[in-house]
This record gives sequence, C-alpha cells and structure tokens, in this order.
Amino acid sequence: MRLPLLLLLAILALSRMPVSARAADWTPPAALDAAWDYSVSQNGLSLLVIQHGRVLLERYVQGDGPAVRHKIYSGTKAFWCVAAVAAQADGLLSLDEPVAATITEWRGQPGRDRITIRELLNFTSGIDPGFHLHSDDVPDRDGYAVALPQVAPPGGSFIYGPGQIQVFCEVLRRKLARHGAGETPWHYLVRRVLRPLGIAGSIPHKVDARGNPLLAAGVQLTQREWARFGESLLAGGKTILPSGALGQCLCGTARNPAFGMGFWLNGEAPSGRVVNVEDNLVPKWWQEDWSDACLCREAPRDLFVSLGSMGQRLYVIPSLDMVVVRLSNDSKFSDAEFLRLLIGR
Repeated sequence: MRLPLLLLLAILALSRMPVSARAADWTPPAALDAAWDYSVSQNGLSLLVIQHGRVLLERYVQGDGPAVRHKIYSGTKAFWCVAAVAAQADGLLSLDEPVAATITEWRGQPGRDRITIRELLNFTSGIDPGFHLHSDDVPDRDGYAVALPQVAPPGGSFIYGPGQIQVFCEVLRRKLARHGAGETPWHYLVRRVLRPLGIAGSIPHKVDARGNPLLAAGVQLTQREWARFGESLLAGGKTILPSGALGQCLCGTARNPAFGMGFWLNGEAPSGRVVNVEDNLVPKWWQEDWSDACLCREAPRDLFVSLGSMGQRLYVIPSLDMVVVRLSNDSKFSDAEFLRLLIGR
C-alpha cells in the first residue's frame, strides 16, 4: 500500500531529527497551558518556553508585552558569575586566587587573606551579607563591601546576600585598571556577555555615585533578552565562554549543594529535599538548612536556574533542550509545582 505523501514526508523528517528532538521529550500543549495557568494564578506577568530552538509558548498578561523590561533582581548575579568565568578565560584572573592578591588591604588579616574569588561567587567566603548594599544611600558600594566584617571562616558557611559578590566588583575593577584597557566592570560585562548575546543598547541597571554597578541585582531585561542568555547557557555558554567553562558555575558546595556560582541547581533530585529558595532565605544565614536541597524532585537533575526575587525565573534544562523564562510581580510561587506542571509528570 502506498503511503500518503504528507505522511511519508513526516516520517522522513522525523528520521533526520536528532534523538533529543523526537516526540518523547516534547512538552505537551496541556502541560504548557497548566504551567501558564499556575503562573498567572501566582501573579505571573509573562511566560516563554523554548525547546529545540522552537518557541512552544509565549504569553503575556494584559498590559505586558515583549518590549517591556522588568527587574530580574538576583537574576543579575548569574550574568556577573559568567563574566567572572570569561575574565578567567581572558587571563584577567583565576577563580582560585586569593582575593587579597588584588584587595591588598585584606593581606595579613587572618581568615580574610585566605578567601578566594570562587568563594565570593559561591557565597562561602564568610563575609557578612551586607544587605544595606541594596539601598540607594550607599555612595560607594565597592568600598562598603570591602569593609564588611568576616562573620564565618572561609568555606564554612553559605551566606547569600549582596556583600560577597560586590567585593568581586572591586576585584574586577582593579584587575581591569591594571590591564590598562580603560574598562569599567559594567563595560566589561557589556562587551563580553551582553553584546555577544545581542542584548544591545542601554540596559537599565543600578549604579552608585561612583558608577559602581550593584552586582547582586538591578538589571532590567525583556523576557526575550533573558531567554537569549538562557539559550547561550543551554549551548554551554556558546559565544561567551570556551567549551566546558560554564561548568565552573554549576558545581554546588558542601555548604549548599543547590547553589553553584550565580545559579541554583537541582542536582540532588530525585531523592533530595525540596526547598522553596525564597522562603528558605528568610531566616538568618546561620539558621538556614541547605542539606540535600533540590528545587523539584520530578525535574531533571541537570536543571539549573537563575532566580530573582518576586518570582523571576530563568530555567535551563539541558536534557530537555529547554529554556523557560517567567516574569512576575509577586513571590508567592513554587518552583516545584510549576516544574511538575510544565514537564507534565
């Protein structure tokens, strides 16, 4: 019996697809609708789902749209951590060098002189969280951060806040000055990360009176701009980083297996203990419990997330070849519930 022409063409097209692109891992429309409905019920403003380079869903609530930029809050951290890996690839720094090699005023201070750049970026350096850095009345954020007290030994704690990553801003500023390029940390981020992603023009971000950017938060992006970052990460940091270099950002620590450098990780799934990150960060740092933590037991272990307050999310799932961006104006949101609905399990 002769096959209808359209059916024959479909079979031939399927046979040429890579295994990862075949029907088994496509997200069903019902799951997309369920994820959207849940997101909106928790004050979601927009949702973008991309799989195998194809937009499966792009929706906005009334009044929002593809040209609207939103604060991504702590989603900003991931850009700077990727910039740090780029700076290592450029020979500007080593992630495992002592911070005191650049911040010379830390030399000879017990404990502080052992802190590495990597520990600043995975939040295990023991430096005070420095939440006041979020305030607009700090005229020199870098100077404020460098002077923050050390409240725990290096490597012995997980202290999430703007303090440690802001110290990295001063490290990068001094490294660039010594390099003689005349760049500021923000200009370096634009040249090495944002521009290669096609994120051009003036990107709203938060700076102090000295022009120091706030590395913990402050950047505003459209949904599609943030998705471009996710698609590059899905390809291992293509156009930004050397092959394999992104892995530097995706290794958890003994103090928090669910956090690498700028990204939250699901590596403890499927047997890990599900935590709501935003809720778990409410207690004081010494009261937080990150042991065996994961984001969603039903989601793949290779899921990693750039996560911002008020429910801002960039999910990257390499095993599903998927990028998801959610923007919101409220934090009453469960990653575990959303991902269960989206993945359809």
